[in-house]
Amino acid sequence: MASDLPIVIYPPADDGGRRVRAGPYFLGMAYGLLDVVEFLRLAGMEDVDDAYMRQSPHVEWRGGGPDAWHYE
Repeated sequence: MASDLPIVIYPPADDGGRRVRAGPYFLGMAYGLLDVVEFLRLAGMEDVDDAYMRQSPHVEWRGGGPDAWHYE
């Protein structure tokens, strides 16, 4: 397991970005799945990858899954 902290990716904002949190920590605004992976790696979760983000029960996708990025 990459982390014991729950990872939450919030619904897309008007600009397409999604807030990313690990437990109580705000990690940044992601504009794609690779951004989320990089934020988590920088936070010390080095074994996180695309597959982990799509399948882990510790990741909560709000407002759409890992392919829901809205750009307007």
